[in-house]
Amino acid sequence: MTAASRYTYLGPEGTFTEAAIRTLPEAATRELVPMISVPAALDAVRSGEAAGALVPIENSVEGGVVATVDELASGKPLMIYREVLLPIAFALLVRPGTSIESIKTVTGHPVAQPQVRGWLRRYLPEAQWESAASNADGARLVQEGRYDAAFAGEFAAAIYGLEPLVTDIHDAHNATTRFVLVGRPARPAASTGADKTSVVLWLRADHPGALLEVLQEYSARGVNLTRIESRPTGKGIGQYCFSVDCEGHISDRRVGDALMGLRRLCPDVRFLGSYPRADHVEPTVRAGTTDEDFLSAADWLTRCLDGRPGEAGRTASER
Repeated sequence: MTAASRYTYLGPEGTFTEAAIRTLPEAATRELVPMISVPAALDAVRSGEAAGALVPIENSVEGGVVATVDELASGKPLMIYREVLLPIAFALLVRPGTSIESIKTVTGHPVAQPQVRGWLRRYLPEAQWESAASNADGARLVQEGRYDAAFAGEFAAAIYGLEPLVTDIHDAHNATTRFVLVGRPARPAASTGADKTSVVLWLRADHPGALLEVLQEYSARGVNLTRIESRPTGKGIGQYCFSVDCEGHISDRRVGDALMGLRRLCPDVRFLGSYPRADHVEPTVRAGTTDEDFLSAADWLTRCLDGRPGEAGRTASER
């Protein structure tokens, strides 16, 4: 297959990322290539070796996946085109014949540990945890005899010749991981009415109220944030950028106007895309922030400049 029909994902085979990418309708007609890390999966897209990459970006228990957040904020720009929400439950995978009493070492992805910490404390309080590059890689290491057990998806057991000793492990019910399909920059897909828009922001200067000024650009236009996360820029202590998701599409007047305000305020804004929400939740648009309200206000300003203010002071939603 050509690069245009190739998708990469955080591998190896048997990861939750693989399970997530196989939920995409087009997965059946794509070559799915596992990569050793998030940066490797995204670099394949940057270099043109793949058309897209599916990577984890957020977990409902642990929060942001820093490898993905940082990669999207740096390097050659990429864009998000879709998101996938996958419920997460772990299985304790072991080599055949292993008993729970004999388990002394366990492994899994670092993001998995906070999701099973309580279970470990209760059932394997003496076991030593070592992080792996992914949950599936942890299963591979158990297969090789380097660890006694791994936390991974139950579906990984057959791939690595292991047995699920315990299943449906999670400290938090309804734990979910959010994945994003990332590609090279292009025109965003049309608005669906239930979308998200993602950006990375850099503040012009560190001063009291600097972050508040950024947030007010959203608030003043009635744009709701669904995630905001600070990340160090690497330029020194106290130097941060902010990864932000909000409700709405860049073509929505309130969202586009907020982004223009941010671009005036910030030295740099990296647009990461507008894409359909996986949960299909439509935003609540308050009075005065609809597209019609923005168009009405622009029309009123034009009339004022022309010396014919007309219906001054009334928004479209008030007529």
